[in-house]
Amino acid sequence: MRRPGGHRGGRRGGHPGHLGRAPTLLLLAPVLLVLGPLFGGALVFGLTRSLGHMPEIGMTGWSLAPWAAVLTERETWRALALSLWIASAATALSAIIGTALALGLARPFRGAAFARLLVQVNLTVPHLLAGAGVLLLLSGSGLVSRLAAALGWIDAPGDFPALVWDRTAIGVIAAYAVKEIPFIALVTLAALAARGPGPEEAARSLGATPWQATRRITLPALAPTITAASAITFAFAFGAYELPALLGASHPLALPVLAWQDYTATSLAARPEAMALALLTALIAAALIALIAKVRQ
Repeated sequence: MRRPGGHRGGRRGGHPGHLGRAPTLLLLAPVLLVLGPLFGGALVFGLTRSLGHMPEIGMTGWSLAPWAAVLTERETWRALALSLWIASAATALSAIIGTALALGLARPFRGAAFARLLVQVNLTVPHLLAGAGVLLLLSGSGLVSRLAAALGWIDAPGDFPALVWDRTAIGVIAAYAVKEIPFIALVTLAALAARGPGPEEAARSLGATPWQATRRITLPALAPTITAASAITFAFAFGAYELPALLGASHPLALPVLAWQDYTATSLAARPEAMALALLTALIAAALIALIAKVRQ
């Protein structure tokens, strides 16, 4: 015997979900109609070129040889390791400092509004300009090395440790941190403002110390927000070209820089390998983001 209202309850349970999704898709439709063909067309273009199909220069066939050359080249794996190191270090540094900065800015203090303004202003600075600033500060003839020499910490500016154009990519990581720390801080600060101080105040009223309330209440609640912002930071740092090209060493090259080097080579026959490298970068970034999203569930 069917329970009263059972059938109608099932319909009501499923129907609102469709109503909830439809407006979102309609709102996103203008953006998707523009970005979809552009992004999809770029992927198709890159894929066909990575398979050796370039009719404009007489390469009308299809081949996996460019992918085989890329995947068997030792330089590719060195570039991949360097890109993973840059993205991981920059993301970890930005997440830790950005979260701490957000927690500090969330508390009332004199000059808090001005401090938040300084963080927001940094978002308008292009990454390339931030890289130029790091170069002027940390290079062998930069401000920090000259100041260290003037203070007697080193004998001459040339004795300053190599922090740019170095194999460990310290300058690249520093430049990313300069840009991404404010991004993660502002995203986390917005999440804190939306959440309110209620849970922490409740924990304090029950005897928790400020550190215990932060560690056991605030940070677990902020974990999804911090993870999402870190995933965006990682994907950008892994796939971006400008800062590794400006501040990175000439060997090994980061994966995007290696792809750009092959693409701008004098021989057009190297372009299929460049496209394969670019697609490999995109695939690895997408796979890592998918993994992070899976872990968050």
